[in-house]
Amino acid sequence: MPELPEVQALADFLGLRLAGRVITGMEVGSIAVLKTYDPAPTALAGAPVDRVGRHGKFIDVDADGLHLVFHLARAGWLRWSETIPATRLKPGKLPIAVRVRFDDGSGFDLTEAGTQKRLAAYLVRDPAQVPGIAALGPDPLSADFTAEVFAALLAGRRTQIKGLLRDQSVIAGIGNAYSDEILHVARMSPFAVAATLPPERVGSLYDALRATLEGAVRAASGKPAKELKDAKRAGMRVHGRTGHACPECGDEVREVSFADSSLQYCATCQTGGKPLADRRMSRLLK
Repeated sequence: MPELPEVQALADFLGLRLAGRVITGMEVGSIAVLKTYDPAPTALAGAPVDRVGRHGKFIDVDADGLHLVFHLARAGWLRWSETIPATRLKPGKLPIAVRVRFDDGSGFDLTEAGTQKRLAAYLVRDPAQVPGIAALGPDPLSADFTAEVFAALLAGRRTQIKGLLRDQSVIAGIGNAYSDEILHVARMSPFAVAATLPPERVGSLYDALRATLEGAVRAASGKPAKELKDAKRAGMRVHGRTGHACPECGDEVREVSFADSSLQYCATCQTGGKPLADRRMSRLLK
């Protein structure tokens, strides 16, 4: 799943390529992906692209007052082509969910692998009309996201810190991968309870969050869309690296598996050397 750094890189990638471009058409290959019906996709034809932005994990193509907003979810991706095929999409016949064409012949497809179809696209007049955007918490790379703001978000929340970092209504843009990475840099258990963290630990977690995300954004910046997945995997310290050596201490990276996801961590660096039980109802370590 692309998270804030990859989504920012995709938005920047599109922003550079779509400067001065005009949309000539939007085709929908999967009706289930398009979550809105007014305006219709045909309304984008002839609209110049003003900018491409990001809201959490949502990409926003602003075209003359209309906003094509999409969320790639777990298995979705954007495929860019300098010359998009002339053949129009036939609903249900291809893995392509949405195709957008531009006046120079270029375009992009939104695709989704697997059986869990969660890719979502919206055509709206205001991004706040997208429910997921309206419910977002603050952006962790915003200048307004200070250590004091972060501490206030954690105060009183008797929630595991791993889950809190992933909660889009609390902080926008962080998912499973970067929450693992942030907690490893902060040397903190994923099951620590937010409300019990002393001020100095909250401060170190904030520093780890900003440093991890800023570094990942720098690493992803300028890369074409097709290279971002591999670049993300290559840059991970613990996430997705079960059985490998921790880059800090050399201990084995361990995993806790859940019904539809897993987390990775280093026991030496994060849990005082005590492995977490690998089951859903693991006893919380503080």
